[in-house]
Amino acid sequence: MLDHADKFARKELAPLAPRMDADEWWPDDAFPKIGAAGFFGVTVSPEFGGVGSDLFTSGLILQAFSRWNHAIALSWVAHENLALNNIFRNANDHLRRKYLPGLCNGTKIGALGLTEPEAGSDALGSMRTTARRDGDHYVLNGSKIYITNGTVADVLLVYAKTAPEKGPHGISAFIVEKGFPGFKVAQKLEKMGFRGSQTAELVFEECRVPAENMVGAENRGVAVVMSGLNLERAMISPICLGISERALELSIDYAKTRKQFGKPIAEFQMIQSKLADMYVWIETMRTFNYRVLAAANDLEVGGGGRGPIHALTAASVMYAADTMNRVLSEAVQIHGGSGYIWESEINRLYRAIKLLEIGAGTTEVRKLIISQELLK
Repeated sequence: MLDHADKFARKELAPLAPRMDADEWWPDDAFPKIGAAGFFGVTVSPEFGGVGSDLFTSGLILQAFSRWNHAIALSWVAHENLALNNIFRNANDHLRRKYLPGLCNGTKIGALGLTEPEAGSDALGSMRTTARRDGDHYVLNGSKIYITNGTVADVLLVYAKTAPEKGPHGISAFIVEKGFPGFKVAQKLEKMGFRGSQTAELVFEECRVPAENMVGAENRGVAVVMSGLNLERAMISPICLGISERALELSIDYAKTRKQFGKPIAEFQMIQSKLADMYVWIETMRTFNYRVLAAANDLEVGGGGRGPIHALTAASVMYAADTMNRVLSEAVQIHGGSGYIWESEINRLYRAIKLLEIGAGTTEVRKLIISQELLK
């Protein structure tokens, strides 16, 4: 699957990357092509339009996509893992049949609405978006920010407090369609990296959502969130791996062709040392990444947010993001002045890496998760 996804991404996604980065442009035909090629709904059973495979396979696809167009890869994982897989794992069959086929074939785009302007690392405790019951509907009020796919999403999995007095234990999950009254995109956010992967602030003003669109039971959304976060952390690491692999490939090619003092810089031992370090870092990242994907493969519904898998997924993404930082720093150093030029591919990769130390829980939060599990 890795080779298959790599060939597809090299042909179909790599040519889109320069324009996406330069113009914050979104290619409307990208997701339908990905869906037609069978790269969506990887973990979803064929009954609902999916492939019927597993999380590990999803990770391999993400790794390959990240080599050639990491912006598309980020949008892919927000759609595939945060929205589509979450709905498949937690929704009833009615909602599955209604929403999954379009998400699986790429004609519909998915997103997750969790983070808020005042609720980032404390996404659950500080959540202010509310949902009150009104007949056959829930009425949502609040906002979400830094939402990947926010400007282009058709289907969003949104969390809101149905019982604010219960804190994190009063949260419920809802499927919101972009056409629901009271829902709007407040602003598109322009980013330093992963440009072209659309990020937005979303606003809910008396947004009416059918009661049947609740995912899981009322006030039980925290189980959906925590299980999803563990899977999300396991699925961020392949992005780091794919970007790092591409950076090493670019660095080797550049070192072979760039000449200084009458010979290729690849002949200098300092450059050879950097390449050797990068290779070892990437291989250790790969081993850890694959181990954690395998461990998360059979995570039961509602089983995240505690135990060894909670620490393991946090450790995986913490290590991958930190190691990717080291790989890309050396890669830019090898490229010298050309690596500092905005339009260069290695610069595009370098500008992206900081996000992976922030998203799905910052490095600091990841350390807290690991230490708290160790000390229990």
